[in-house]
Amino acid sequence: MKPNICISFDVEEFDLPLEYGQEISIEKQLEIGFKGLQAIMPILDLPGVRCTLFTTAFFAEHFPEEIKRLSEKHEIASHTYYHSTFETKDLLASRLKLEEITGKPVSGLRMPRMKDVPVKDIIDAGYTYDSSVHPTWIPGRYNHFDLPRTEYVDKGLRRIPASVSPLIRIPLFWLAFKNFPLWFYKLVAKWTYKNDKTLMLYFHPWEFTDLSEFNLPAYLVKGSSGQNLKKLQDFVSSLK
Repeated sequence: MKPNICISFDVEEFDLPLEYGQEISIEKQLEIGFKGLQAIMPILDLPGVRCTLFTTAFFAEHFPEEIKRLSEKHEIASHTYYHSTFETKDLLASRLKLEEITGKPVSGLRMPRMKDVPVKDIIDAGYTYDSSVHPTWIPGRYNHFDLPRTEYVDKGLRRIPASVSPLIRIPLFWLAFKNFPLWFYKLVAKWTYKNDKTLMLYFHPWEFTDLSEFNLPAYLVKGSSGQNLKKLQDFVSSLK
């Protein structure tokens, strides 16, 4: 396997408060999602750093010029059409809308919240790979200890799981980055990369904006006032 590190962002409406019974208008969701995208531009503009932006078509419809510009350097992939709702038809519709906006083919998919959908539906919608697998246990979400930790083929579809460590499967996703000390996160990432020769890491732009106005658990908003961006810049520099 060719050594590879993928840094990805789920570019989306900020609908997290809805999960905690708090109202937030769609306009506000888009506003915070866009502020987050602006906040991570220092990462996206780094020389030699090319990311994958799993983008909802709804978000891209509202900020088409920005998404098209980003597609000149980064890969634009699908995060379906809307972040809060899903129908099977959204798989194809989102791919076509993103291709219309960017003028480039869209081959990858990540489902919001790593939702499980039939492989056949993904293939029928024209995708060649899916990154909706998190092969670990997240309380209240899923238990995927039975799935492979690294890239595999499932019924003809390439599946690229989010990275977890060997053996005990410590997750390296956004919540781990936010809450682990940076030295520990680097240690686990290095261990995983040394073993697998690959890393698939994912974040959300809205994580890097000030979320103090929302009544959310501390582990979700920790470092959102600027600390997380500095932390990510440090980490990306160390990857070089």
